[in-house]
Amino acid sequence: MQIVLNGEAFVTDAVTLDELCTRLGFADAKIATAVNGSFVAAGERKETRLAEADEVEIVAPRQGG
Repeated sequence: MQIVLNGEAFVTDAVTLDELCTRLGFADAKIATAVNGSFVAAGERKETRLAEADEVEIVAPRQGG
């Protein structure tokens, strides 16, 4: 399916937000996620199903200053 990931077209066969995060290498990372503009808490990612054309945002904190 095609989704929009951080503002860019992206093709995935991930079914849930958790699966998408894992495939992108964020399995154990502290990240913030949103689907279609709504925040998704870490504990809700396994139950959050993705659909065609969903807009997904994944934000990882940066270090430095």
